[in-house]
Amino acid sequence: MSDKTILIVGTYDTKQDELSYIAEVIHAQGGKVMTMDVSVLGQAATPTDVSKHDVAQEGGHSIQEAIDRGDENIAMQIMAKGAALTTARLYREGRIDGVLVLGGTMGTDLALDVCSALPIGVPKYIVSTVSFSPLIPPERLPADVQMILWAGGLYGLNSVCKASLSQAAGAVLGAARAAQRPTGDKPLIGMMSFGKTVLRYMVGLKPELEKRGYEVAVFHATGMGGRAFESLAAEGAFAAVLDFAPQEVGNHLMGSSITAGADRMTNAGKRGTPQIVSIGCYDLVDFVGWQPVPPLVAGQEQHAHNRLLSSVMMTTDQRRQMARTMCERLATAEGSTTLLLPLHGGNEWDRPGGPLSDPDGLAAFIEELRQNCPENVRLQELECHINDDAFCTAALKVFDDLAKAGLLSKEPIS
Repeated sequence: MSDKTILIVGTYDTKQDELSYIAEVIHAQGGKVMTMDVSVLGQAATPTDVSKHDVAQEGGHSIQEAIDRGDENIAMQIMAKGAALTTARLYREGRIDGVLVLGGTMGTDLALDVCSALPIGVPKYIVSTVSFSPLIPPERLPADVQMILWAGGLYGLNSVCKASLSQAAGAVLGAARAAQRPTGDKPLIGMMSFGKTVLRYMVGLKPELEKRGYEVAVFHATGMGGRAFESLAAEGAFAAVLDFAPQEVGNHLMGSSITAGADRMTNAGKRGTPQIVSIGCYDLVDFVGWQPVPPLVAGQEQHAHNRLLSSVMMTTDQRRQMARTMCERLATAEGSTTLLLPLHGGNEWDRPGGPLSDPDGLAAFIEELRQNCPENVRLQELECHINDDAFCTAALKVFDDLAKAGLLSKEPIS
């Protein structure tokens, strides 16, 4: 239990006492520590394992260059780049098992880059004065980051902030000891969906794909789920993706804070990973139910899912824009890409007679996809609804054809 090493990152010129306290707690629990200084102007009271000069140099700069810029924002971005690169390297070299970063707004800005440099499954904790704050853009949050408020700790140690620091120290060490990274013995399929109320294809597809020797991970398309999906896709973790719920693309287009980022529906294609894509909930924009509706969709018909989440129906023009954007992103794909287009609808609520049925809007979306589908994408139209058994049958046929063509890796993720 003493073989896990936690990287502690912070400005040791101003937060030496707090950072040292975190190290003491980890040591007291039998863990190991590596320290990284990301300060610029001051000097750490005691040497750290990774100095501020090491950090700046790893990012292609120097501390003096950061100082000479005369701008604290630029200086911290220099340190953030170096810290992220250093953290990633230390993990690749097997020298750290998790990371804990401490900071206010400056340190949190850097912490988001540091944690984003590590793969999903590696424990990453941020102790921050702005934890869970609207200051933090959703698209900058690593999919599996953990945060705790640095309560009462702006200046100096006290019993209040020790409660936060000790919890974080114990949490990251415990996570490092318990973590099982996704390194199973089967190749992994990534699938995007929502719950069975609105999209049901996963119920039929998951067992069939497992019979074929694959592990299936289904991601919830509510912003952070898409972030996790895209992060793994960028690593090349998937043998194939079944990206059947692209709604996060529309969320981002329409200004919703429920976003998976501007790179949604691009990373699998960049890696050359085979993709089977469809239109699940393409016509809805999700937004935070207790916040004002984004201006681009204000006044449009709404569906309240619960007190946290509501959906707005896209207009016909917005659906056309969604279709063009999907095509633009798929056009960058370097691997086999098939777009399955169920002509009778893309979610349970839009069936004929359903509460969100809009035949004209669906027809406009379909026509825009037909006109803009890029040459590298095979468009396959289906006379069914996305929740019909016929959709699953068609998806499995495409998947099996990819396997027969030798385009699906049989290697587990590493």
